[in-house]
Amino acid sequence: MLPKPETIANISVKEYCFSKKQIKGVVEASEFKWTFTWSFNIGLLLVNPPLGRALIEDALLRFLLKKDYQLEAGNEYKLTISAKF
Repeated sequence: MLPKPETIANISVKEYCFSKKQIKGVVEASEFKWTFTWSFNIGLLLVNPPLGRALIEDALLRFLLKKDYQLEAGNEYKLTISAKF
């Protein structure tokens, strides 16, 4: 049986601002690198640049919804994505 494809994404939280209700950070996976802003009070996730955004956006949103109150600025996290890219 072939192993399931997967990619490890590294998430670095750069800023957590409770007054703005935002988390800002960087996601790196394979050769891709994106910045993100998660406005958790309105459920809005912005990911840039748009190149390859579809590869990470849904998995990152699920991760943030599950872990947002556990995240801290300056820390790094890992996310396993069930796809190879």
